[in-house]
Amino acid sequence: MSDEPTTARGAASYRRLLDAATHEFAASGIAGARIDRVITAADSNKTQMYSYFGSKDGLFDAVFARAQREFTESVQIEGHDLADWAVRLYDEYLRRPDLVRLITWARLERRPHGSLVDPEPDGQRVDDPKVHAIGAAQEAGQIREGDPADIMAMVIAMSMAWSPVSNVYAAHPEEPDAVHEQRRAMLREWVLTATAPQ
Repeated sequence: MSDEPTTARGAASYRRLLDAATHEFAASGIAGARIDRVITAADSNKTQMYSYFGSKDGLFDAVFARAQREFTESVQIEGHDLADWAVRLYDEYLRRPDLVRLITWARLERRPHGSLVDPEPDGQRVDDPKVHAIGAAQEAGQIREGDPADIMAMVIAMSMAWSPVSNVYAAHPEEPDAVHEQRRAMLREWVLTATAPQ
């Protein structure tokens, strides 16, 4: 995949392709996504798409990397307050269900086990700051002992209880505020209990 174009027109086309591909991959997965639908929605063409991303897989990689960055930047972790982080994750799933679907398709079609996150060229992973924040909170005696990565995974799983991929019930932004507040309170209490120092 090439770098993002430097001209304003090229950068706008690049972003339109990523936006259209985000919608297409979230709705249809990697195998079901159609490049023709992406380029039509982006008002682009195959030559431009392939010059930027190289292939359909390269396009998904760019979409997935951007989604991970957006999610990480929009929901900053506070290692000493994992309950608040879980509630903010719940709210982000309501706001951006497409991100949850992209992660699910990546799990189903790319990596059925292990981490979904590849190391960056410098060896760091997008999840590293979260794991380090949890480790620092453990050292300060603010949360329970245990593998910080496992604690992160557990808190994320709890926050996804009502997400678009729930096998029980998927929340919707148009539900009454009181319903969301009840879930937030329950989630906060459960995470506090589960991560409290022993």
